[in-house]
Amino acid sequence: MTRVLTALALAAAVAAPAFAQTGKPSLMNPASLNEKAPDTFKAKFDTSAGEFVITVTRAWAPNGADRFYNLVKNGFYDGTRFFRVVPNFMVQFGINGDPDIQRNWANANIPDDKAGVKSNGRGFVTFANRGPNSRSTQLFINYKSNAFLDKTFMPFGEVTSGMSVVDKINAKHGEDPDQGQIQNNGNRYLQKAFPDLDFIKKATIEPAAPPAKK
Repeated sequence: MTRVLTALALAAAVAAPAFAQTGKPSLMNPASLNEKAPDTFKAKFDTSAGEFVITVTRAWAPNGADRFYNLVKNGFYDGTRFFRVVPNFMVQFGINGDPDIQRNWANANIPDDKAGVKSNGRGFVTFANRGPNSRSTQLFINYKSNAFLDKTFMPFGEVTSGMSVVDKINAKHGEDPDQGQIQNNGNRYLQKAFPDLDFIKKATIEPAAPPAKK
């Protein structure tokens, strides 16, 4: 059975407190990115393959939704590569291109949400993990129904626009990029060894729609 790779290519560690109040938000300080996400919101991803939108429903996986909201809002995914693309399975991304930033997230884990609230259907978005309570920054988008993952991986959102873009993300290199190398050397490694990987130019939280007029 195909196995989703670890969220970080490191040994499992005790989950770090993810929601401590520690001042001004900074990608160098994971605990400072602790804002509660809206009940629903949209995140737009402008990529080298085109644009797609992820709609998040916080009730599906509150801890995952909050982490994703903070990462997108503070620019974590900007410039990151789609480093693992397995047709008819999934596409994975979420290791920051700057190793000085990424090393701060090695043990910045969030507690698991309740499994099975939503299934890993086509277009659903889920954090990767390396075991219980180990979600950090890596994500995958399901290319098909992967219900066998439901007991371990908790979707928090769904691609609601641009799934055709996700489908055409460059799959030439499959699972060849080495996660340890990405962790240690970031985009320098990927640009040298896999220069044609698709990547995220900019990820942004979409403005909330104005309330309907009465």
